[in-house]
Amino acid sequence: MSSSPLEETPAKEDKEQRAVQSIEVGGRLLLALANSQTPLTLRDLSSQANLPPSRAHPYLVSFGKLKLIEQEPETGRYALGPAALQLGLTCLHQLDPVRAALPVAQQLAASTGHAVALAVWGNFGPTIIRMIDAREPLHVSMRAGTVMSILGTATGRAFAGVLPVDRIEKAMAVALGDPEGQKTPLLKTKSRALREAIAEIRDHGVARAEGRPIPGVNAFSAPAFDHEGEPAIVITALGHQDYFSADWNSGAAQAVRDAAAEISGRLGWRAPNSQTRRNRESQIPPNMRGDLSRE
Repeated sequence: MSSSPLEETPAKEDKEQRAVQSIEVGGRLLLALANSQTPLTLRDLSSQANLPPSRAHPYLVSFGKLKLIEQEPETGRYALGPAALQLGLTCLHQLDPVRAALPVAQQLAASTGHAVALAVWGNFGPTIIRMIDAREPLHVSMRAGTVMSILGTATGRAFAGVLPVDRIEKAMAVALGDPEGQKTPLLKTKSRALREAIAEIRDHGVARAEGRPIPGVNAFSAPAFDHEGEPAIVITALGHQDYFSADWNSGAAQAVRDAAAEISGRLGWRAPNSQTRRNRESQIPPNMRGDLSRE
C-alpha cells in the first residue's frame, strides 16, 4: 500500500529543518539594536528591521518581558537589555577561535581549490594548527605543529603586521640567539623587514609570499581579530604560481581578506567602516597597526 502525500509531508519538513517565521521577524529587531551604537526610537528601529511600527511593537513588548531589550523611560528609545548582555558574555566565554575559523577555512579551500592553513601565535611563534590540502597536489612541508618563520613567510608576516612591535622584536631576538639588548646587523635587517610587514598589512590587508620560502608557491595570509581587537588566528591560502596570482588585487587575495573578515565577525570583532574595502587599514584595530616611524 503506497503512502499518501500527506503522510510524506512531516518527514520532508523535518529534513528541511522547519523554521518559525515570527522568531525570524522578531530577530531582525534584535539584530538592528545590536548594530546600533545608541538606543533607537521605535520609528528608527522598525525602519532598520524593515517592519511597520505597529507590527514591531508587540515583539518589543515580549522581548522586554524577557529582558532582551529595555526602553529608556525618559526618551522611550529602545536598547538591548541585561538578558542580551548575558547571552553575549556566555557566547564569548564559549567561543573557540579555531572552531570559529575552521568552517570558513574549509569553505575557502572548497571554493578556490587552494590549500588553506590556520595558524595561531604559539610559544615559539606562528604555529600551524590545521592544514587543508589543495584540490590539486601541492608539495609543501606545512602541517599541524609546523612553526613558521616570523618574517620569511606570509603567515608570520601577517602576525608581525598586527602584533605589538616589542613582542615581535623579542621573538626575533630569541630566534637569533642574541643576548638581550645586543644590536647586530642581522637584527637591524629584520627590523626593516618588520616595518615592511606592518606596511604590507596596513596597505593591503594581507601579507604575501611570492615564490618564497617555497619555490614556485605563492601565498596570501590575513589576521582575524577577536571581540577586543586582538589577533586571534591567521588564515593562509597558498597555491602553485602557475594558477595562484600574487597580485594584490587578485581573486585569491580578496578571498583571503573576506575569509579573515568573516572569522573576525564570528569572533565578535566589528571593524569601523568595514564596508570601505579601499581603506585596508580600517579592517585593522587601531592598537594593532604597529609603529612605522621606528628606526
